[in-house]
Amino acid sequence: MTDAAELMRLADLALWQGLLILLRIGPMMALLPGFSEQSVPVRIKLGLTVALTVICAPAIAPLAPNAVWDLGVFLRFLGTETIIGLAFGIGFRLFVIALQTAGSMAAQATTLSQIAGGVAAEPMPAMGHMLVMSGLALAMMMGLHVRVAEVIISSYQVLPGGVFPDASDLAEWGIAGVARAFSLAFMLAVPFVIISVLYNLTLGVINRAMPQLMVAFVGAPVITFGGLALLFLLAPTMLTVWQNALMGFLANPLGVGP
Repeated sequence: MTDAAELMRLADLALWQGLLILLRIGPMMALLPGFSEQSVPVRIKLGLTVALTVICAPAIAPLAPNAVWDLGVFLRFLGTETIIGLAFGIGFRLFVIALQTAGSMAAQATTLSQIAGGVAAEPMPAMGHMLVMSGLALAMMMGLHVRVAEVIISSYQVLPGGVFPDASDLAEWGIAGVARAFSLAFMLAVPFVIISVLYNLTLGVINRAMPQLMVAFVGAPVITFGGLALLFLLAPTMLTVWQNALMGFLANPLGVGP
């Protein structure tokens, strides 16, 4: 009976620990690239969240072991862990938004914004859809799930469970993350923007020199083909830059540098 009681106490403590960790992992998984896409069934998302919780729980120090199933402690953890999990999830999701923004900028610059715009669950140009799908595949190939587990485990050393993060630090971190995402998006799309500006300036000069020439009929097919050719040539480099940025974030998710 003593062994059974001890076993029940350990099981109770393990369930309590898993529940508190789930409160941080759940919001993060709701926004995590690859796992939170609309094409992934809800049951798969829930199963992945529970699996990640089971993986991370043994490596995390016990959380509130003296207040098992205490309602007040649970409500405090519900607030703190939800905020922290959402913050990490938004930090990861910003990298997908960067790819979407870069694809939209490149498509607008090369007049390809209306081609296959409804392929994804979220309407976006074909360039953005291709970059997002390629980026997600690349992230999975480099072991995103393993790196995310490392981030979750190490996050408890900097952001202990049950403690609200400092509001000013959280705001500064969020602003830096948004600035980094838009800076990355512009960096990826800048070759298309530069080529488009130079090409349109050239067409303007030709139109002024030869008003009788219908430059629109000549220029539109050329810029479309040029945009596709440029995407074919630059996509590996763009994805490499994006991968390095994501790896830098995984190595230091709480860094505030853009």
